[in-house]
Amino acid sequence: MLKFQFIKFSPLFPSKPSFFPLSSRLKSHMASYSSSSSNLLFRQLFEKESSTYTYLLADASHADKPALLIDPVDRTVDRDLSLIQELGLKLVYALNTHVHADHVTGTGLIKSKVPDVKSVISKASGATADVYVQQGDKIRFGDLYLEVRATPGHTLGCLTYVTGDGPDQPQPRRAFTGDTLLIRGCGRTDFQGGSSENLYKSVHSQIFTLPKDTLLYPAHDYKGFSVTTVGEEMQYNPRLTKDEETFKNIMANLNLSYPKMIDVAVPANMVCGIQSKTS
Repeated sequence: MLKFQFIKFSPLFPSKPSFFPLSSRLKSHMASYSSSSSNLLFRQLFEKESSTYTYLLADASHADKPALLIDPVDRTVDRDLSLIQELGLKLVYALNTHVHADHVTGTGLIKSKVPDVKSVISKASGATADVYVQQGDKIRFGDLYLEVRATPGHTLGCLTYVTGDGPDQPQPRRAFTGDTLLIRGCGRTDFQGGSSENLYKSVHSQIFTLPKDTLLYPAHDYKGFSVTTVGEEMQYNPRLTKDEETFKNIMANLNLSYPKMIDVAVPANMVCGIQSKTS
């Protein structure tokens, strides 16, 4: 198995809600959640036009304070880089969970402003990037790492990034699911090589097999939720709690409109690692 050793540097409410209402989220774009590991610095950032979450992770105890961004958006790159500078972090990687259709990734613009940053995306996506990853790879930042899980279905190249497993890694674990699994929902499967069969299998084999207290962070939310857990989604997700045939029937009858940004976003995001020259 290939391992990357990178350079240093809810409509239903659980008894203890694990989300913030929309008003709180908009008041603070930098929500952080406690962890048993003091090493992990974590921020959840929001881009309101496309309802996209960007996630900042860093090893705060490491001398270089290496950091990475997951799913940056072009419109909020300056905000994100300003925060990174304020916190004294060194941005090493800009990751995408997939080739987005509803916004232009910020990876190219970030690379134009911070040239040493490496863009990361799934090898299966067919997009351009500095680093290609696939099932089982590890993305290291300081003494922490993200495990790569292939979760195709929304697109051919969807990934879920999961924080490391072990006593020296943050607990509970966190999974960044992109559009594969949303809070009480999932991404559509009717374009970009999507497959409802593959999405169902991806969620059940790669996400629902994680510990039930694993925190799940999606790429988008449209109802004011910010985080869920594996256990919650296994119990309450109105689509993915169904059997596979029922799920495929639900997805085949969503009758969703054509994404308004897809004709701009997909071509730009297919060259996410080199668009800095034109951003």
